[in-house]
Amino acid sequence: MELAHSLLLNEEEYNQLGGYQKSEFIFEWLRFLEKLLPVTSRADIRENQKKLVEQLTTLLNSAPGPPTRRLVAKNLAVLYSTGDTFSVYQTIEKCNELIRSKDDSPSYLPTKLAAVVCLGYLYKKLGRILGNSFTDTVGNVLKAMKNAESQGRYEIMLSLQNILKGLGAAAIPCHRDIYKAARSCLTDRSMAVRCAAAKCLLELQNEAVFMWSTDLDSVVTLCFKSFEGSNYDVRLAVSKLLGTILARALTSKQTPASTKHNFCRISLEGVMELLGTGFLRGSSGFLRASGDMLKGTSSVSRDVRVGVTQAYVVFASTLGGQWLERNFSAFLSHILDLVSQSHPKAIQSQVDAIGCRRCVSFILRATVGGLLGEKAQIAAAKEICQAIWKLKKVVDAAMSDSNLETRIMTADVTASQHVLVCALQELGSLIHGLGTTAAPLLQDSSTGVLEAVISVILHPSISVRLTAAWCLRCIAVALPSYVSLLLDRCIERLSALKSSPEAVSGYSFAVAALLGAVKHCPLGIPHGKGKVIMTVAEDLLCSASQNSRISVQRTQAGWLLIAALMTLGPAVVQHHLPRMLLLWKCVFPLSPKDLETEKTRGDSFTWQVTLEGRAGALCAIKSFVSHCAGLLTDEVIQRLLPPLPSAVDLLTQLSSICKSYGNSLKTSSTVYRHKLYELLAVLPPKTYEGSFCAVLKELVADLTIPDSQIDASTFLLPPLCHEDDLLLLGPLLQETDHGVIEEQLLLGNSVAGGSLEYDPYSIYEKVAKRDSIPKPLPPVLSVVSAATRLFGVIFSHIAETHRLQVLEQLLNSIKQTKGSRQQIVQLNVVSAFSTSLKHLANCKGSLGPEEVKRSALTLVMGALESNNPLLRCAAAECWARLAQVVSDSAFTAGLAQVNFDKLKSARDVVSRTGHSLALGCLYRYLGGIGSTQHLNACVGILYTLSQDSTSPDVQAWALHSLSLIVDLAGPLYHVHVEPTLSLILMLLLTVPPTYTEVHQSLGRCLNALITTLGPELQGSSATVSALRTSCLLGCAVMQDNPDCLVQAQAISCLQQLHMFAPRHVNLSSLVSCLCVNLCSSYLLLRRAVVACLRQLVQREAAEVSEYAVALVKESREDFTPVDINIREIGLEGALLGLLDKELDQRLCQDIKETLSHMLTSMAVEKLSFWLKLCKDVLAASADFNTVASVDTTQEEETAKVDDASILTSESDDRFHPFSNPRWSTRVFAAECVCKIINQCENAGSAHFDITLAQERKQRDSRDDFLVLHLADLIRMAFMAATDHSDQLRLSGLQTLLIVVRKFAAVPEPEFPGHVILEQYQANVGAALRPAFAPETPPDVTAKACQVCSAWIASGVVSDLNDLRRVHQLLVSSLVKVQAGKEAQGQQYNESTSTMEILAVLKAWAEVYIVAVEKQKNQSDAHNHSLKTTKSAEESYRDVTSSASGLLDLVQADLGTLSKLWLAALQDFALLILPSEYASQLPAEGGTFYTAETIENARLHYYNSWALILYATALWLTTTGFIVVDPDEGVTNLSRPVTPTTMCQDSSTRPSVKSPEDVNTDRFHLILGISVEFLCSPRSDAAMENIIACLRALQALFDVPWPRSKIGGDQELGVELLNVLHRLILTRESPDIQLAALEVVRLIVFAAQEHVKEKRRSAEVDDGAAEKETLPEFGEGKDTGGLVPGKSLVFATLELCVCILVRQLPQLNPKLTCSPAVQSGKHLLLSEDGIRLVSAALVILSDVPAICSPEGSVSVLPTILYLIIGVLKETAVKLQDDQLPLTVAASLQALKGLLSSPMARAEKSRTAWSDLLRSALVTVLDCWDQVDGLQQRDEVSLLTAITVFILSSSPEVTTIECLQKRCIEKFKITLDSKDPFVQYKCYQLLHSIFQHPNKSVSYPYIHSLAPSIVRKLQETEKAKPENAAELQVIQEGIKALTALTATAEEEHRAHLVACLLPILISFLLDENALGSATNTTKNLHDFALQNLMQIGPQYSSVFKKLMSSSPTMKARLESAVKGNQENIKVKTAKHAKNPGKSSSIQLKTNFL
Repeated sequence: MELAHSLLLNEEEYNQLGGYQKSEFIFEWLRFLEKLLPVTSRADIRENQKKLVEQLTTLLNSAPGPPTRRLVAKNLAVLYSTGDTFSVYQTIEKCNELIRSKDDSPSYLPTKLAAVVCLGYLYKKLGRILGNSFTDTVGNVLKAMKNAESQGRYEIMLSLQNILKGLGAAAIPCHRDIYKAARSCLTDRSMAVRCAAAKCLLELQNEAVFMWSTDLDSVVTLCFKSFEGSNYDVRLAVSKLLGTILARALTSKQTPASTKHNFCRISLEGVMELLGTGFLRGSSGFLRASGDMLKGTSSVSRDVRVGVTQAYVVFASTLGGQWLERNFSAFLSHILDLVSQSHPKAIQSQVDAIGCRRCVSFILRATVGGLLGEKAQIAAAKEICQAIWKLKKVVDAAMSDSNLETRIMTADVTASQHVLVCALQELGSLIHGLGTTAAPLLQDSSTGVLEAVISVILHPSISVRLTAAWCLRCIAVALPSYVSLLLDRCIERLSALKSSPEAVSGYSFAVAALLGAVKHCPLGIPHGKGKVIMTVAEDLLCSASQNSRISVQRTQAGWLLIAALMTLGPAVVQHHLPRMLLLWKCVFPLSPKDLETEKTRGDSFTWQVTLEGRAGALCAIKSFVSHCAGLLTDEVIQRLLPPLPSAVDLLTQLSSICKSYGNSLKTSSTVYRHKLYELLAVLPPKTYEGSFCAVLKELVADLTIPDSQIDASTFLLPPLCHEDDLLLLGPLLQETDHGVIEEQLLLGNSVAGGSLEYDPYSIYEKVAKRDSIPKPLPPVLSVVSAATRLFGVIFSHIAETHRLQVLEQLLNSIKQTKGSRQQIVQLNVVSAFSTSLKHLANCKGSLGPEEVKRSALTLVMGALESNNPLLRCAAAECWARLAQVVSDSAFTAGLAQVNFDKLKSARDVVSRTGHSLALGCLYRYLGGIGSTQHLNACVGILYTLSQDSTSPDVQAWALHSLSLIVDLAGPLYHVHVEPTLSLILMLLLTVPPTYTEVHQSLGRCLNALITTLGPELQGSSATVSALRTSCLLGCAVMQDNPDCLVQAQAISCLQQLHMFAPRHVNLSSLVSCLCVNLCSSYLLLRRAVVACLRQLVQREAAEVSEYAVALVKESREDFTPVDINIREIGLEGALLGLLDKELDQRLCQDIKETLSHMLTSMAVEKLSFWLKLCKDVLAASADFNTVASVDTTQEEETAKVDDASILTSESDDRFHPFSNPRWSTRVFAAECVCKIINQCENAGSAHFDITLAQERKQRDSRDDFLVLHLADLIRMAFMAATDHSDQLRLSGLQTLLIVVRKFAAVPEPEFPGHVILEQYQANVGAALRPAFAPETPPDVTAKACQVCSAWIASGVVSDLNDLRRVHQLLVSSLVKVQAGKEAQGQQYNESTSTMEILAVLKAWAEVYIVAVEKQKNQSDAHNHSLKTTKSAEESYRDVTSSASGLLDLVQADLGTLSKLWLAALQDFALLILPSEYASQLPAEGGTFYTAETIENARLHYYNSWALILYATALWLTTTGFIVVDPDEGVTNLSRPVTPTTMCQDSSTRPSVKSPEDVNTDRFHLILGISVEFLCSPRSDAAMENIIACLRALQALFDVPWPRSKIGGDQELGVELLNVLHRLILTRESPDIQLAALEVVRLIVFAAQEHVKEKRRSAEVDDGAAEKETLPEFGEGKDTGGLVPGKSLVFATLELCVCILVRQLPQLNPKLTCSPAVQSGKHLLLSEDGIRLVSAALVILSDVPAICSPEGSVSVLPTILYLIIGVLKETAVKLQDDQLPLTVAASLQALKGLLSSPMARAEKSRTAWSDLLRSALVTVLDCWDQVDGLQQRDEVSLLTAITVFILSSSPEVTTIECLQKRCIEKFKITLDSKDPFVQYKCYQLLHSIFQHPNKSVSYPYIHSLAPSIVRKLQETEKAKPENAAELQVIQEGIKALTALTATAEEEHRAHLVACLLPILISFLLDENALGSATNTTKNLHDFALQNLMQIGPQYSSVFKKLMSSSPTMKARLESAVKGNQENIKVKTAKHAKNPGKSSSIQLKTNFL
């Protein structure tokens, strides 16, 4: 194929190829040429033009296929337009000749068609350049059309369209001729020709004025004619033509002079009148009303009505939203008039009326719902309301008029019903779409929406009453705050008007509809409403028999209310279950005898009431079973069963009852049947096994002797077919935008589809996916569908022998009927059998013996050859399911053989299609049937069938079947891939485009092939690349196909290819194809486009986005609206716009996902762009006054952002890319903003650091950072948070919350000490205020509380007066909480007030926690502030004021809060009890929840308990558990349960608890909740909750009283430690582990205190007694044994070991032995690791204190092992000579251990000494293990040795061998080359020399002092060169000085004599001093200062020395004199100086 890529056709290659390869090669070349020509230079083209033209025209003669001829034509046109045009006339002439040719043979046809196409493209491209030649051409083409067949007519029409497009106004001379030709084609036999003609006329009307002026009437009539017998595509094309022409006629300005006198512009009424005529009278014309019409028998054909309906929508869409807004009232009144009494013919039968109503509703939905923005929709709703009021007046007049004409007037009333139904339905849909944005509409009293709807509930017509109820339901779903209100109102009216049949029926419908709405309102209704409704229902049922006039209505109403009540779910229903079961039991006779006696009594009316009542009861039970499955316990099922046999008995008697009491019972008995079948289908079959036979008999009768002659296939079969197979049956069964109205055309003429009045019980059910209102079918049909479902259930449960009888009976009944009736029976039977196979397959049942299989086969076989394609499709599925259920390979092979035989012998289309599909379906259920020969046979037969060009149907079905096999045969199919691919390509290139169904099947085949090849397509071998090229070629052919569904297939094929071989798909051309089809009128094509985009942007979002914009900028073709949008706002913006207009849920979801992917990968790079998009969407409908006012006041305060930026957003409304987006789109935009912030957070810190961002922005202006857009973020959050829509308010508050959390800490560079968010406090306050208004829904208030607390806690605002604004909001909510449940308006479910209260308490808790933490930090800072610099002190002052101020703010309400917090915790503690304690919960509920709403409330407690717990613990600890209210017994809160009553009943409550008891209760409450939660936090438990819980425990144990509690209760301590251990094991987060360790430390501390206290009290008590008898306290008693599980010490050790070993695995002895760890590499710990290890070591060193001496001995080895292990593993030299923190911690711990009293206690002393010596040896041994990688830190080990020497008792370290080794180490270190090591060594020796115990210090002095002196003497020669060396000398001198001080008198003189010469040697003379370095100067000063101190101290020695050495004396004197002045200054400086070094000492001084 690569050889085809050249400018000229490579003829050598071409001639070598075989037949089909030739056409592929040509096509590939033409494709390449199409891309090449526009980019080739003109010169090159001219050079080759002659040859090229020749090659292309030769191709015309070679009978090219449709795609090839189109490409030849395109290329010729491009060639002439870029090259020379001189030979173009020859080409045109040649084409004309070909067309004129007399050859009519089929083989010559393609050449003629190619010539026609070629002409079209040439004129389209070259237009007027071709001069006047077009008249001949057009004449010639039109002449050819007279005897052309359909393909010819089709191509000619399209060609004429192209000619007209190219010539524009120049073609006027031919307009009339073309118009005449197109007229005849518009009513052509072939649908494709009609479509083409419509396109041609659409092009013609651009210039042909007469079409929308003088000839308008005839054009309109013609369109109506064209609709007759049309298909979906024709209706789309013609309605577009009709709508456009009428819109043009209405808006046209110019009128041609010639026609001026007889043409005046048509008015809107005129246009509407024209369309209305078509809608009402069809195509029979205006005046030529035929005889039938006058007799009133003919009814308008449905296709015309549906076509006209679509034309209305096109008409309105063409004129646009603004036009519709202006002319809405006229438009509305005309549309509603279509179903009014002024046209009785249109609505003479119910079927017609329903059809018309559907069409009218569709028009309104598509225009009002699709074209208008929210404001305009509210105006439209007001108009609709006016219409309802007008009709209401007519009805009122009619009803009140009691004169003689009443009878005639009622006709008027029933007539208004259809108009009302349409108006109410549209009003409901409108408000439903507007959601809470509709609030102002309902509050507007002048419109009176609710009054209008409620007033028509009393309408005499049932359909109006039902629709009004439905409208109320829509209002309730949109505005949940109205649900309770409307329910109350309707229940009240129902009770008041009990005697009016209309009122009883209407209001009960309304209540039922509202109850159905509750499940869509998350806030629910008050629980008590259920009881009220149950009472009303019982009352209605009991009073039904009192007044016969309204018996039926009351019975129906009572059961309807009960059935609707069931939808509220188990929580509500369980309280009413006994009453309902009682009613159920009473409604049926108890025994068969009673039923017999019943039959003999009564008349037709009483039977009607009885059947109504029983059907209602069945319905209520069905509703119960479906909605309250949780309550279906065995006991309840037992109580449900008794009436069932009686119900089935009645079913069997129905026919005889109907016979006896006349036909009036027909409907009631059908409804009863339907309801019983439905109930049985949902009950477990085991429950009614006894009635199987009786029910089956009835079912078989219903299926085989149907009441109706209606073909119900379109309801019954689609669910039984596979959705992929339905594609075969044309667009009507696929989802389309017009599905709602197109559905009517599927049904026979006797059914229009479902409607509410057919089954009032559907009013509370959920609506089907695509409907806006329930559409139950007429009873006759719904019985059949219920019967087929129930048959499926029962048949799969009966005995196998019984099955045979049933099947035979069904087969006989089919045989016995004839004609159309036979088809209906066959259809019912097959559906029923198919359902039963489905059930059998699901429960893995078997079908039965051979005979059953045989009957089944006969049954299905008959259907496979039925004339109804839908039935064939279902039968093929059934055929395969049969094989699946039997699951025996021989049987399956037999089935396939039957298909083979039939296909070989049969010649008729029906059997060939049926059997070929059956072959494909067999594969679907049995995966590859395994054998290759079977596969070969299938493929062979299907190949043959798919080439049968005589029947496109056979081709389509065979290819579809082939696609199934390709898809399901798996790897077996690989052999066939190449032949199949060439077959597909061959067909794609030859099948005429008019056979769309064949092309669609080809597309599916290609898709399946690509999937089969999968990733292999990436390969580079020749075969793979050939396959790949063929696939791409196939896609290209399909992309050029005019049919939208084929294009959709092409897109999904390319999507697959892109997934498997992304490099080989040309992304730019794919993206351009996607952009063009983004707004297609075909839903499936739009879906394919978005699905493909969704996949592309996951990998290459940026490229896709760039290509889209580039394409729009380049493309010179005419723009579609979406393209212009892409140019302005990119593909992203276009998608957002589409999201706003699109109504299809699945598509919207895909668009959202696509945008989310794009955002994730591009938001950070294109930050401004994305933020602007979101801002445009959010601002497009915001109420600007509010925004502007807030922002401008803000400006005056800070003058940060210029005013212009604030006001720009309002001024340019005209250029808004988004006009009035819907609230759902705005919610999505707000969510996007949150995602953008999230993306930026992951992208880097510059987004949240303004200084850094500004710097980087200056460096590169293309960089963009989020922090620079903070003003926009705040503004967007503000706009969203203050909108009318509650959903949007929630999103806005969430955005605000995220902004506050992320930006709270960003400092403001221009005002140090302030943060950047501070300037927006007014905006934040203003955004929050509305959420606390009284009418705000609780979920919004709860969210706002969260934002308030985050804002206060963030510390953004330090000034208390500013904080008060937001604080005040929280205070107001707290007041509301205190008012208690009674004050809450009962608008929503009680659990919502729980939600709100807990949100308030949680918010306060957060504020209080932050206030306490700030105060704590501030007191820490105060202690630290001695060292702080000035600026820090200033900021510290600010902090002080704000922190204490914040605490003051909370303090005022703390009394109240603490009680509420405790109450909430107590509720929570009760709610988390396991279910077995349910009986112990208080019967009336808790403080903040009611017993009935316990389930819903639990969730809210789970969300807020943790912070409340922490706050309560903090409050209790700040009061130190001391405060107990004096009025604790009678608390001042108006609540039934106070926090202290702890679920005690008032009678048993002691009068007042002691403070100790109250405190103990509170302590256990907090501890209990914490332990319960920490024991097993769910895997999704929030980190915050765990941390808060641990913090609460820390706070609790921070004060003595709770510590004494836990210290004294060892079991409790151990329990808590075990829980913490488990937490540390399961949670990796270092924060959690650190917090847990802190709690452990406090528990150990509590235990220490307890042991100390016991020891102290024992000593006091036994003061006089002998010491020996003291009992041992602490763990381990006298034996030293620790019991795991009971021992606190053991638990603590376990936990610490867990932490240490996890951080330093080398500590684990098991590991250390293994070779892996032997290498001894040091792992550098993370910062968190270091903190964890340090914390664990602190705890370890505290452990011995809680042991008895014996106990301490048993734990000491472990502790020492761990501490020294840490020291060993982490003593590594760091860069800056700092001591590693872990080393510091281990030394600290070591020191704590060594100085432990246990080391001195008599009982443990010797053991301790032994162990400590071993430890010391271990430390000394560390030294000798040299490892090459990192140096051991000698300083750390020396320090450890020093700690041993100084802190342990002398007997440990004075053993000679140990002492020797220690001294050895010091010696080595003294000689170190590293000055820092020397320095530390001197420091440590200094401390050892000062040890009070001489036995310890002397050996060191003797061994080491001489070497120190020696080293110092050496410095005379080598003066120090840097500060480090200087420090070493100074430290050495200090050590010597200290030594001198500790020495005994007689030795002192010697020492001083050594010291002085050294010091004097450091002095410099005057000359040297000037030139000396800094270091030597400092040394000089230091020596001088020391001399000044030593001289006076040891004067005698000093004098002696001076006199003996004159040189020294002289040196000293000169130094003293020369520097007298300097010394003073320097001494002062020097006194300050040591601060630096001493601070280091402070940090690391463990000694």
